[in-house]
Amino acid sequence: MRTHVVDHPLVAHKLTVLRDERTDSPTFRNLTDELVTLLAYEATRDVRVVPDDIVTPVAPMTGVTLATPKPLVVPILRAGLGMLDGMMRLLPTAEVGFLGMVRNEETLEAATYAERLPEDLSGRQCYVLDPMLATGGTLAAAIRFLTDRGADDITCICLLAAPEGCDNLERALEGLPVPVTVVTAALDERLNEKGYIVPGLGDAGDRLYGIAG
Repeated sequence: MRTHVVDHPLVAHKLTVLRDERTDSPTFRNLTDELVTLLAYEATRDVRVVPDDIVTPVAPMTGVTLATPKPLVVPILRAGLGMLDGMMRLLPTAEVGFLGMVRNEETLEAATYAERLPEDLSGRQCYVLDPMLATGGTLAAAIRFLTDRGADDITCICLLAAPEGCDNLERALEGLPVPVTVVTAALDERLNEKGYIVPGLGDAGDRLYGIAG
């Protein structure tokens, strides 16, 4: 597994505002959208392309176009939905699937409660959207779900990651014959006793959509 922390002043600036407890939900959503587009630029560096012969107004040339099958973007419900528009802005021809996973706050283990994905993902590059890589359980379960259906390249885009989560994820995926990359805006200090990232930004879902009553 490879972890890539995006080092860019605009990423750091937007992330600082996201972290601030004074940032309201509309601003948080807009900044998440912008930040994900910046992260997606790095995450798609190895997206598969094929040569494409075209003619410009001046001369013929060979460029590239996205390979088939097209990439699959998979937001983890619910908070991952807040990252989808930012990703699709950069990769508008990608296909989208959905994976609903919930973390048990006592055991910190993830369970799947819903999915809308092709049965056969053979040869597919998948981009998984999940704001927080905390304990790593949710991402590990999501990656296993996708590779069990044939996905052969996984990139996870996270706003934040914790060292414990990265370590747990790497252990959980040991022996998996599929390349996995984590792209994140920051690797934070640690997890607290409740499994939250410190200093973090709080509960991403609640801050995106407001706290459910």
